[in-house]
Amino acid sequence: MISSTRHDNGVVEVVVDHPPVNALPVQGWFDLATAVTEAGADKATRAVVLRAEGRGFNAGVDIKEFQRDETFQSLVGANRGCFAAFAAVYECPVPVVTAVQGFCLGGGIGLAGNSDIVIASDDATFGLPEVDRGALGAATHLSRLVPLHKARAMVYTSATATAAELKEFGSVLHVVPKDELRAKALEVAGAIAEKDPTVIRMAKESLAAIDLWDVKKSYRIEQSYTFELNLLGVADKVREDFGK
Repeated sequence: MISSTRHDNGVVEVVVDHPPVNALPVQGWFDLATAVTEAGADKATRAVVLRAEGRGFNAGVDIKEFQRDETFQSLVGANRGCFAAFAAVYECPVPVVTAVQGFCLGGGIGLAGNSDIVIASDDATFGLPEVDRGALGAATHLSRLVPLHKARAMVYTSATATAAELKEFGSVLHVVPKDELRAKALEVAGAIAEKDPTVIRMAKESLAAIDLWDVKKSYRIEQSYTFELNLLGVADKVREDFGK
């Protein structure tokens, strides 16, 4: 599901591969957090590339896992797993370059929004369909990818934005054909790897120190509203037709 490869230049490639749509179960989110954390903890690592196999980067959490669980354990696990994975990307001591193809939805927005650099294929779309899933969350990260009022409209309507739009907003660095995506992400990470590693790690730390808001606290606040929706019974009602 999650694999890591270390390249000779100090770039670690973390790959998600969970067919059919890379909608990760609870354990998958924790495994992803561990992979990114371990990559950054190694002093030999100079940059991380986060990417996925398949037709889409990430479809968020595995809603069907919730449907199979008569308790709230899967929901709590997914919330904590996503929190851990998003935090791992944000707190990774070296820059994380995320390569997005196809769809980037829900939890995928959390990963991309917390990344240092986003490279996208020309077929990539970004969206947060949480209101159609009886949940809230990752608007924190969407707001790092698109302007605030665009983010609000996307949350309310579940609309998506294209890679070309995000490049215009400045949140996507390069848009390339899908078959060139991995190479471009490795190229950008490789350019970072050529710099002095101590300076790069300090630059990552300094950029986090001057960030405009606390992304971990903000996301945790969002998650509290998801719990309220579940306590009210609204979330189950909205999700009951998912996948049918």
